[in-house]
Amino acid sequence: MVRDADRPWLSAIEQTFRSQKTLAEKAAGQMSDEAFVRRPGTTFNSVAVIMRHMAGNLESRWRDFLTTDGEKPDRDRDEEFTDWPGTRAELMSCWEAGWRTLFASLAALTDADAARTVTIRGEAHSVALAIDRSLAHAALHAGQIVLLARLFAGNANWQWLTIPPGGSREHNAATWGTASSRGVAGTAEAESERA
Repeated sequence: MVRDADRPWLSAIEQTFRSQKTLAEKAAGQMSDEAFVRRPGTTFNSVAVIMRHMAGNLESRWRDFLTTDGEKPDRDRDEEFTDWPGTRAELMSCWEAGWRTLFASLAALTDADAARTVTIRGEAHSVALAIDRSLAHAALHAGQIVLLARLFAGNANWQWLTIPPGGSREHNAATWGTASSRGVAGTAEAESERA
């Protein structure tokens, strides 16, 4: 990832969004197709449902971000919480579309836009607050995906996405002073450092 010196805050926001996307994808990638759509209980969501919801939320919030309400009239939020009727590949295509919408809108913003006002469900938000709200939402659900993937994988089969238990000293010795020191596997910045 190229850092934009003229957009330090937005560059940091983008890095964090990308990190959450990577965590969710790497966790979901460790799941069988059966586990991917399995609900751990009747009142819980599957990883597929969570990813569908995240994609719908990102598409709604970030399409025409500065000029339209973040809750688009064509969004059916309740439908996002029903079992996914298609294939995993089709769902991942929706997932990517939501994230593309986010990253395209972020790329069009400047740090000066942070004080502008947008609405979500008719409620005024500063751009900074709307971005913070979206990032918190993505992080919450990425964490749920990691938890469910780890639960279904079991400890013996789980490949750690962050610093494994007992590995902090070794990790720090190997990565001190680099982007990899944040301990998030697969971020673009960390990957480019390893190349």
